[in-house]
Amino acid sequence: MPYGRRRIRTAVVGAVLAVAALAGCTGSPAPRTGAAASTGPTPTPTPTPVSLWDDSPASVAAVGDSVTRAFDACSLLADCPEASWATGTDPAVNSLALRLLGPGRVAGNSWNLARSGARVAALPEQMGRAVARRPELVTVMIGANDACRPTPAGMTPVAEFRRSFEASLARLRKDAPKARVYVASVPDLRRLWDTGRANPLVRRVWELGVCGAMLADPEDLGAAAERRRTAVRDRVVAYNEVLAEVCARDERCRYDGGAVFGFRFDESLLSTWDWFHPSREGQARLAELAYRRITEK
Repeated sequence: MPYGRRRIRTAVVGAVLAVAALAGCTGSPAPRTGAAASTGPTPTPTPTPVSLWDDSPASVAAVGDSVTRAFDACSLLADCPEASWATGTDPAVNSLALRLLGPGRVAGNSWNLARSGARVAALPEQMGRAVARRPELVTVMIGANDACRPTPAGMTPVAEFRRSFEASLARLRKDAPKARVYVASVPDLRRLWDTGRANPLVRRVWELGVCGAMLADPEDLGAAAERRRTAVRDRVVAYNEVLAEVCARDERCRYDGGAVFGFRFDESLLSTWDWFHPSREGQARLAELAYRRITEK
């Protein structure tokens, strides 16, 4: 407690005060307050973790297969990249690039390097073309063609799928170590079968050879047909596990958490040309799922 000036009225009072002060020296000293009272080391504040994820990239590159090329979304047997969920310019789709970059910057700052029909084995080469653009975000959607073979025997083995995907991320990190990566899960092909199997028009289209491993003989509910469909679905699940595991080892990679696989689409979101690829409306929903995951805090 601070002391003010005190008027000394008499010498006797002064003497008494002096004796009292000397007597006080024999007791315990008054505790000190404030920073000076601390005798231990000053605690070090815990640093706030620095996030390596940036949800507002200045450029976007897309790699993958026909879904990212918006195949059959606008016309029969043709790519429609303007309607792509990843980099399209169609306002009705409101692609990921449109949402992240804005309409004035999409054309010069996004690149669709996917290829219709591509399987995961083609992904490292696509990634090499992507890193040449030095994108800040790369989107990946691959795997449906690895499962959609004429028969389950032709599906890409899981070990090969893993090697190709690991090689793809390694290729990216070699020349673009700070690029972020969004990885979409492989769609649930069994749900596709379940959605369209009761529609005679859809069945006729599928008979032309669309994803035979899953969609051949769509009305056959026998044990052999069910084992075939289960084998394809199990392989898709295994592919998604690989995507999740490999992505989790990369601190700048985000897997969609199975959002595309778990999405409950219906016929209104499928192309009326093949009842397999997403329509424009389906592409818009894919863009929404991706944007939600990429901007998640």
